[in-house]
Amino acid sequence: MSFLIPAAYADAAAPAAGPAGTGFEWVFLVGFLVIFYLMIWRPQAKRSKEHKNLLGNLQKGDEVVTSGGIAGKVVKVADDFVVVEVSDTVEMKFQKAAIAATLPKGTLKAI
Repeated sequence: MSFLIPAAYADAAAPAAGPAGTGFEWVFLVGFLVIFYLMIWRPQAKRSKEHKNLLGNLQKGDEVVTSGGIAGKVVKVADDFVVVEVSDTVEMKFQKAAIAATLPKGTLKAI
């Protein structure tokens, strides 16, 4: 049966591998971290800071839009909640975090 399977003979020993890395991997790692910081971390931190300032500066009479798209005028501001007047007879209570943006004065009358 050995005539169907050719015999495998070991060749000369392979040369030993050198050190695991030459330091070039570190360049890629640092480059990846810099790109991650510039494209993801920094813009997200900036948006978060702007939203925190927006919520901290909310006051009665501001015209706002919620994250759900409801536009109205702030009637009352509490620690965690905001009462928004949607129409003359309808007031809705929202968490402060649901406020997405403030509108320029007079925007609601123009709509």
